[in-house]
This record gives sequence, C-alpha cells and structure tokens, in this order.
Amino acid sequence: MIRATKSAVLVPFLFLWSAIWTLGLPVLLLYLRRRARKDPEYFAHLSERFGRYRDPMEGCVWIHAVSLGELRSAVPLIRGLLGQGERIVVTHFTPAGRREAEQVFAQEIQAGQLRPVWVPIETAWAWRGFFQAFQPKFGLVMEIEIWPRMVFAAQDAGVPLFMCNAQYPVKSLTRDSGGLRLRQKVMQGFAGALVKSQMQADRFASVGVRNIAITGELRFDQPVPQALVKAGQAARRWIGAHDRRVICIASAIEGEDAVYLHAIAALRREAMARQQVMPLFVYVPRRPERFDLVASALQDAGLSVLRRSAFAGEFMSDRWGPVPDCPDVFFGDSLGEMYAYLSMADEVIVGGGFNPKGAHNISEALVLGRPVVTGPHVHTIEYPFAEAEAAGVARSVRDAEELTAVLLSDWRPDKGRIEGFVAAHSNATDKTLAALPKLLRPS
Repeated sequence: MIRATKSAVLVPFLFLWSAIWTLGLPVLLLYLRRRARKDPEYFAHLSERFGRYRDPMEGCVWIHAVSLGELRSAVPLIRGLLGQGERIVVTHFTPAGRREAEQVFAQEIQAGQLRPVWVPIETAWAWRGFFQAFQPKFGLVMEIEIWPRMVFAAQDAGVPLFMCNAQYPVKSLTRDSGGLRLRQKVMQGFAGALVKSQMQADRFASVGVRNIAITGELRFDQPVPQALVKAGQAARRWIGAHDRRVICIASAIEGEDAVYLHAIAALRREAMARQQVMPLFVYVPRRPERFDLVASALQDAGLSVLRRSAFAGEFMSDRWGPVPDCPDVFFGDSLGEMYAYLSMADEVIVGGGFNPKGAHNISEALVLGRPVVTGPHVHTIEYPFAEAEAAGVARSVRDAEELTAVLLSDWRPDKGRIEGFVAAHSNATDKTLAALPKLLRPS
C-alpha cells in the first residue's frame, strides 16, 4: 500500500479540522434536525454518524457513495463485487442515496451481503469507530470526495482507499493549485485512483497522486431501460414522425427557453422557405414546476404542442388512442421517462449549458447513439464532454445564433462514431475489477 507522509502543514490542519467538527456538533445536529422536518431519515440511525453501528460486518469492501448520483453510478460495480463473493458496506450522507441502495439491493441486504449506513462525521474518533466495526479490505470513494479525516483515518487503519470513477475538473485543479495546496496534499493520502480517462490520469498525477488506473466511466455501464427505448420509438411512429427529423431538448432549465425558442423559430422559417416539414421537437423541462409555464410559452410562440400528460398510463401504452395530427412539439411533462424521450430523437440538445451553473448529463444520449449539442458552460460535464468533443460526437455553442447554425448545418456524426466513443469509455466495471488487484499490490 502506498502511504503518504503527513506534511508539516497537514498535521496541524488535521487537528484543527477535527476540532472544528467536534465543536460544531451542535450546529450539525441542528442542521440534521431541520432537514429531518422534510425528510425524517436525516435524523434516523443517528448513532451511525458518530461511528457506532449495530451488528458489525468485518472484512467487507467499503463503497463511499455520498448521494443518489454516486450510488447509481456505483450500482454496476457493487454488483460486480458481490458477484466475486464480497460483502459490501456502503456509506451515504443523503437519505436519497441510502433509500436507493435499500431499494436496489433489498435482497442482498436481507441476505447479509450488503449494509447501507451513514458516513461518520469528520472526526478521528468517529472514523475510528467505523473502521473498528467494519475493518474493510479496501475502500472506493465514488467520483471525487476529498474529506481529510476520512482519507487519513483510512490510512491510519491500514485500509487502502481509492478514488473511483474519478475526475479532476480543470476549475478545481486551478483553484487547488494555489496557496497551501491542502486539497492536493490530502489527495496524496489516497492509495491510488481509478480514473475516467487519460486526461484525468495526467491531472491527478500532476498533483502527486500515484498508483493510477484508467477505467472509463461507470455511468456508461448502467443498464438502459429497453422498455422505455422501445416505447419512445413507438411513440415517434405513432405521432407520425418516423420519417421526420426529431430533435430532443432534454433537461431545459429556467432562463434557457428563449434560446431554444429562437432555434425552433429559425428551423421553422427555414422549413417554410424550402416548403419542407419542420423538425419535430421533443421538449423536456428539467423541473416539474416549470411544465405549465414552458408549455404556455411554446403555445404563445404559435407552436402546436402535444403534452405527454394528456395520455394516462405507461409511456406509449395501448390506451393512448388514435394517432394525433403531428405537432410541432411533443412536450415531455413527466418524470422518469427520459430514455423514452431521448430514443425518439435523431439528435439531442442537453440543457443547463446556457446557464453558468453548467450543463447536465450527456452520457444517456451518447449511450443511445445520439449526438449532443449543449451551451458554453460545460465545466460540470468536463468528462465526458471534452473527450466526446474531441471524438466529434458532441459540440458546445455560445448562444442561440450558434445553436441555430449547428442545427441548420450538416453536422451529423454517424452512429458508428458515437458507438465507438461509448465503447472506448464503457465496460468500466470490468476494467475497475481488473485494475483493483494491481493497485492493491503496486510494483
């Protein structure tokens, strides 16, 4: 196991860090109590947050998946480890992540093969209780969670701890490279890293992380709900758009609608000038609170809108009734059906990119073989966007004019190129399982 020496800066920092958390316990408890007003799970199993656990499960593999997104990306890997006969403890901070684990792995929990618990607070004594209870063989921290006491408590307990499915965004790298570089010094305390691409490997290596393996993106390994894919393709035929260009605007957020309306209007004018049928737009807002507002804005723009909510039951069920007149917009005002909307499309515009908060996930569209366009703010999806852009299967545009120009252009990467990109970055579960023995016994 690679062991980093605590520098003269880290020793007093770790002492101060633990002191802040210990003295701040009343504030933490108040925070959890307030969150529990909306979700009682925040205050349930409270002793676990202090490193006290019933029924210890020694000799397991530890997965740290702080919230829902991290847990979902870890599911294929957890199943792979369970398939190797390992028992798993999964640490969470949010109830959403813990509930997902309890639902997805209900049978394994019942069989004593997996336990979801709260992550201990950031103190040496709480983490000591966790390691005494579970004595993990090794730990995998999903994505990039740099908690100083977690990292060095694992090292003190002799537990190799790895960053997993990790990336180091350039903004974070730039920010961390100034001053005392405390975050980067803490990173050096990991036993190694399983990272998403060569670019990410180079970045972690540049700040002193050793023992690195390139394993791809676990999100590409998540199972695609084929029932939704088939339903979306059937809905496209039902609407009468099987031979019509279809563009999906996925996860559109507040403040972006004017950009998309501009592009829709431009493509409509172009189609009229050429005496052609305009593309069908599948428009899916990010938040349900915006459904009625956005649908009204589309109708006010003179567009015919067919709402998903007008049809009860499952996506493209037999009860949807007769074929409607093909609208300008099929409006996705439902939850949990994104794969159906994406599968209707020839290409996808991913929302969030025209807002400084940053673009949303592009992996789902790429896995389905759809090219992606988004706005200029791609720092939130730097991986896989940078690699996808280099492969010619994703593009970033500055504004409504550039978006319109791309949609009017001949930019249509073929499906084979997209499939090649996804293949190069997928199968991360097998790559991770193959890399772990080597990282645990570095040369």
